[in-house]
Amino acid sequence: MKDNVTIKGGAHTDHAHDSAIKHVTGRADYTDDITEPVGTLHAYLGCSTVAHARIEKLDLSAVRAAPGVIGVLTADDVPGVNDISPTGRDDEPIFPTDKVEFHGQPLFAVIAESRDMARRAAERAEVSYDTMPHALDPVAAQQAGYPHVTDPLKLERGDVATGLSTAEHRIQGRITVGGQDHMYLEGQIAFAMPGEDDDVIVHCSTQHPSEAQHMVAHALGVPSNAVTVNVRRMGGGFGGKESQMNLFCAVAAIAAKKWNRAVKIRPDRDQDMTATGKRHDFVIDYDVAFDDEGRIQAVDGSFAARCGFSSDLSGPVTDRALFHADNAYFYPHVRLVSHPMKTNTVSNTAFRGFGGPQGVVAAERMIEEIAYALDKDPLEIRKANFYGADGRDVTPYHQQVEDNILDRLIGELETATDYQARRKAVLAFNAASPVIRKGIALTPVKFGISFTATWYNQAGALIHIYNDGSIHLNHGGTEMGQGLNTKVAQVVAEAFQVDFDRIKITKTTTEKVPNTSATAASSGTDLNGMAALDGCEQIKARLIEFAAAKWDVAPDQVLFLPNMVQIGDTSLSFDAFIKEAYMARVQLSAAGFYKTPKIHWDRTTGKGRPFYYYAYGAACSEVSIDTLTGEYRVDRTDILHDVGKSLNPILDKGQVEGAFIQGMGWLTSEELWWDGDGRLRTHAPSTYKIPLASDRPRIFNVSLADWSENKERSIKRSKAVGEPPFMLGISVLEALSMAVASVGDYKTCPRLDTPATPERVLMAVQRLKDPS
Repeated sequence: MKDNVTIKGGAHTDHAHDSAIKHVTGRADYTDDITEPVGTLHAYLGCSTVAHARIEKLDLSAVRAAPGVIGVLTADDVPGVNDISPTGRDDEPIFPTDKVEFHGQPLFAVIAESRDMARRAAERAEVSYDTMPHALDPVAAQQAGYPHVTDPLKLERGDVATGLSTAEHRIQGRITVGGQDHMYLEGQIAFAMPGEDDDVIVHCSTQHPSEAQHMVAHALGVPSNAVTVNVRRMGGGFGGKESQMNLFCAVAAIAAKKWNRAVKIRPDRDQDMTATGKRHDFVIDYDVAFDDEGRIQAVDGSFAARCGFSSDLSGPVTDRALFHADNAYFYPHVRLVSHPMKTNTVSNTAFRGFGGPQGVVAAERMIEEIAYALDKDPLEIRKANFYGADGRDVTPYHQQVEDNILDRLIGELETATDYQARRKAVLAFNAASPVIRKGIALTPVKFGISFTATWYNQAGALIHIYNDGSIHLNHGGTEMGQGLNTKVAQVVAEAFQVDFDRIKITKTTTEKVPNTSATAASSGTDLNGMAALDGCEQIKARLIEFAAAKWDVAPDQVLFLPNMVQIGDTSLSFDAFIKEAYMARVQLSAAGFYKTPKIHWDRTTGKGRPFYYYAYGAACSEVSIDTLTGEYRVDRTDILHDVGKSLNPILDKGQVEGAFIQGMGWLTSEELWWDGDGRLRTHAPSTYKIPLASDRPRIFNVSLADWSENKERSIKRSKAVGEPPFMLGISVLEALSMAVASVGDYKTCPRLDTPATPERVLMAVQRLKDPS
């Protein structure tokens, strides 16, 4: 056999997304494409029109009398427990019983013969309210004495009071960091089919099938084994389908069992945006002390978040904001406190980065404050504060940073982008340009990988080899376009040394892999890839034992080679070898399992090792702003990102590119706005602006740090890529800040709040032109 023969689609190679062709030709099946059985019913939500009130009367007689209506669901129709809180706090009813807590809160569901009939009927409800005062943002909530939705977290190390009081310089400030809508292409949807006894099958678009299963069972009052949740693929998720799908799955399942007919619920985009949670907005107060060289001595930070009416995932989200409030920087003395505030808005939820990006923005704001105060390049301040050797390698949560590659990563990008020369050119341009001003920034990211809820760091997989040599792969992760299935299949192909096309990737289902964790926290490939590999190794061990005995060779003489097996001097095709094993009654199926080692976290003390490892990245962005209008464009962005030893470089590059654009959108154009009555006004693509293709940097260069390799035993020494590059978009915000600061001769930090819309940029320019 030739030495250069390799398998097609193994690990560490570029391989197209397994559904790429189906995506672009429209042949990829989503939940709404499933053939509807005869008699399928459709549900639609009826929602509140006030932000905070007691419900005096809920008259649904006109709804029930509307054409095509089969019935209506209210809290009284929930056979089990009327709660879908993902943390079990019993604070998120499917339908409220006596009180409305946000504008757009679902009050009931209409079940009708068609979606249009259900939607029209929902408008006929007559609801009388006794309105109460409402608080829409965290500051207003604090002033009104609203409670926390979950216990706050404090991270502390060192002597903060002394560090602040004895430093040569000290700055106090506040930054408001806006939220973000997930704007997935495929909206929320659930399709429930009743079965015999207590059984129900729910097809849906969720990142967390096991949670949907448990919530449906909870609402129906049945054990989890009666509920099957299936997910073939999602048209995007970004965290918005981690817990937010619970409502829709519960409504569809309750209706399906009540009327013994299949029921589908698919809200329109407006209702999807008003009834489901967003990225948390934060109001962050910071107090930073530093020396003449710009080295931080102490940080005191308060992080107040708009959490919405219930806890949802706000506890872990606000925790992770604190975990990443250091970003890449060592704070000798530090105290960080979260304030997860209840507000009369939709309950905010997971979103790519899970609170981490908001923490990183706070860190970068302090860096630029120091730079402007000392008249230095912000990059110089960043490098002066990077985590380093012993004594400067411990985080605010007392985890040691053991895999630091910041100096090399930043150094390479600084050189490759000719940053120093370009910064000088920007300064010269601004000195001569009366209207257009430029800015340039090079920012890092250090992002911890693992669920901070330690028990979620586990995964299962199911591997079958059929007697014709074809392979069936099922795992607990969900595919939402990110390429998880492709990467896990590459791991399996590599393990058996067979071509990728031999592997059939099947839908995620709670029938095959139980107790799955959400596909979130950038851990999908790490967890499910390792579980699949474990399953492969179990089968391989049996096959090696069989071959060694049958052909009378030592086990190390059994080698899996590209699409064949070498047994001593005997060579068999993979298909022939598998047939031999089947005839010898070798078990060709295995359930793989993996749990992340080393991690532990004690929230009470604020100490532990919540993260298995860190992923790193850096971006250099250059922008131009019009000081007369506030309009701007991104002229160039260069990215160097660390994905360890990449399983699939082309997919990883795509993730980096997409994450950067989404992060840039969050910080520039994506503005959530509520009116005085608590009504979300940016509730459709017509009023909520995500980046267009024309908004991408004019020059956009993305490279992977191909020299990096995970020091921990991750899957094939790769690193997570879903969330870390999202924060590279902060380089655009920092570049905009420099361009604005040029109006004041770089003497003052512009203190841009986010999103830095053209309006905010213009107002910041005006403040610097006329400080009074």
